[in-house]
Amino acid sequence: MIVTIFRSRLHPDARADYDPTAARMSELARKMPGYVSHKVFTAEDGERVTIVEFADMESHRAWGDHPEHRAAQRQGRAEFYSEYKLQVCEIVRESRKKAD
Repeated sequence: MIVTIFRSRLHPDARADYDPTAARMSELARKMPGYVSHKVFTAEDGERVTIVEFADMESHRAWGDHPEHRAAQRQGRAEFYSEYKLQVCEIVRESRKKAD
């Protein structure tokens, strides 16, 4: 499994344009072959963390190369984010406990 960790901060005035774009990207990602899940968390200081899981590197790359996603990435760098950090990781080990 491939996990992408995307940490970011929005420009204060970007929220109105960002939200519909983020909703569209969520919709598209869910339809991609190999998509597993994604979640977004926002810290009290405004930092946002998005965790995205794809089954394998091929499906992860396909998402990265999707034309609408590419356009959203360019818009994000130019208009939405004051800062960001992107990490792509391959799961080496996983353990879990499911709720009863």
